[in-house]
Amino acid sequence: MNYLADWSNLIMSNLQYVILGMTVMILLALIIFISINIKLAKMNKRYSKMMKGMDGGNIEQLLLGHIEEVKQTVRKVDSLSNDCQRLESISKECIQKVGVIRFNAFEDMGSDLSFAIALLDHQNNGVVISSIYSRNESHTYAKPIISGNSSYFLTEEEKQALAQAIKINK
Repeated sequence: MNYLADWSNLIMSNLQYVILGMTVMILLALIIFISINIKLAKMNKRYSKMMKGMDGGNIEQLLLGHIEEVKQTVRKVDSLSNDCQRLESISKECIQKVGVIRFNAFEDMGSDLSFAIALLDHQNNGVVISSIYSRNESHTYAKPIISGNSSYFLTEEEKQALAQAIKINK
């Protein structure tokens, strides 16, 4: 207990210095408090400005709007991808390869008025159409093609048209 009394006497004998020291510490704490409040006010101002976003709207609403736009875009891309795959499968069955050979079927004719045309899809399925022209008449023939071959006899010109068409997109 004597120890406490010694401290009490020390403080009382130097009371003006203790009060001065405490006043300096309070002023220092007040300056730090004001500095922190100024910085906090600036930060709050920047935060409020940022949270308003574009056109004065809330940034949260802005982000939610962008998320919804991204979702719609993903749905649209998926739809376009499906359409692309569907069109690709359809296009494989469409005519993609064409071979045309013009020829003179008869020696007494002056021009290459006869022709053979091969029309094939991606799998080399299709038809060879031949037209034989003479002065008095014209004949047209169609022969089916499956995997690049026909079950019917093909003339030399039809074979050339078929070979020309098959060479395309190899």
